Amino acid sequence: MKKYAAEFIGTFWLVLGGCGSAVLAAAFPELGIGFVGVSLAFGLTVLTMAFAIGHISGCHLNPAVSVGLLVAGRFERKDLLPYIAAQVLGGIAAGGVLYLIASGNADFSLGNFASNGYDEHSPGGYSLVSALMCEIVLTATFLFVIAGATSKKAPPGFAPIAIGLCLTLIHLISIPVTNTSVNPARSTAVAVFVGDWALAQLWLFWIAPIAGGTLGAFIYKLIDDE
Repeated sequence: MKKYAAEFIGTFWLVLGGCGSAVLAAAFPELGIGFVGVSLAFGLTVLTMAFAIGHISGCHLNPAVSVGLLVAGRFERKDLLPYIAAQVLGGIAAGGVLYLIASGNADFSLGNFASNGYDEHSPGGYSLVSALMCEIVLTATFLFVIAGATSKKAPPGFAPIAIGLCLTLIHLISIPVTNTSVNPARSTAVAVFVGDWALAQLWLFWIAPIAGGTLGAFIYKLIDDE
C-alpha cells in the first residue's frame, strides 16, 4: 500500500501546485507569474516529488505514464488499476483543497478552474483536432523522455530534472491550446468541480494522453539498446 499512498500524495501535490498556481497566482496579473510561471510550477511539482517518492512508487502521478511504462516493460500489470485509482483520488482531493482555498476570496468565480478544453473552452480557441493532436504528440514525447531518462544507461540521479523540465516545456507549448493536460488525473481533478462542459470534454483528456503515452513508450522501445 505504500506505493499507492505515494502516488496519491504525489498527484495531490502535482494538482495543488500546478493547478493552484493557475487558479491562485496567475489570476492576479500584478504578481507577474503568467503562463510561464504556471509551466514552471507543474514542472517543479514533478521534479520535487520524483526525488521524494521516486524510490517508493516510481513517481508516475499520471495514468498515461503508468500505461506507457507498462507498454515499455517497466511496470507490472497488476499495479496499473490501483495506481490509476490512487492518482485520480489524489488529484480530486487536491482539487477539493484548492476549491476551499480559492472560494475564500470574496471575488471568487469558479470560471474554468484550470480545466482543460477545446473549441470555445481552449484558451486560444483551438479546435478539437488541434487539441487531440497536441495532447497525443506531447504526451508521447513526455513518455519518450521518461523512458530514456530512467534507463539504466542514463546518467544516474538526473532523471527528475529531465522529466520536470520536459513537463515545463510541454506546458509552455500547449497552455494556449488545451490549458495542458497530458495527464488524465490532473484533468479529472478540476473537471469534477466545474462540471458541465469540463466533464463533457473530459473524454479527450483521457483518450489522447493514454494514446500518446502508449505511442511514446512504443517508439522508445524501438530504439532502446538495453
